[in-house]
Amino acid sequence: MIRSILYATDLGLYASYVLQHALALSRSFNADLYVVHAVEPMGLFAESVLQTYLDEETLGELRRNGLGTVMASIEQRVLEGFRDELGDGQQDLELICAVRVLQGDPPAVILEEAQKLGVDLLVVGSHSHGADLAVPLGRTAARIVQLSEAPVYLVPMLQHRGHGDL
Repeated sequence: MIRSILYATDLGLYASYVLQHALALSRSFNADLYVVHAVEPMGLFAESVLQTYLDEETLGELRRNGLGTVMASIEQRVLEGFRDELGDGQQDLELICAVRVLQGDPPAVILEEAQKLGVDLLVVGSHSHGADLAVPLGRTAARIVQLSEAPVYLVPMLQHRGHGDL
């Protein structure tokens, strides 16, 4: 029985396509739908730039409060994007129980959130935006399929491939 679903999004080009699958599954099973978006950690270059221009106290304050504010802002923008995208389908928006934006390696963040929520199904796209569609499966999707304890509903990004590619 599927009672809860985690939709992992990269907020990229195909996100609305994958969202439609997640919403349809949620409606079909009358399941709670959770959304997670993983933000890659700040790179060494960005960290060094901040260290160059900010004193230690300000940098510490930014790490403690700034990141949380940025993540909350992204969560709000994701919800607003869903509202705009769904237009007349506002009842679909009510299917979404929570949107979480978390920092870390995307496969690890998604799997950890799935385990924490105890979801019955994960919904992911086969590739992220800008990925080479000649590659059978993107890095994040491959890791999730390999390591997930819950079933994975994988949405293929085949709309840009020719039928001769099969």
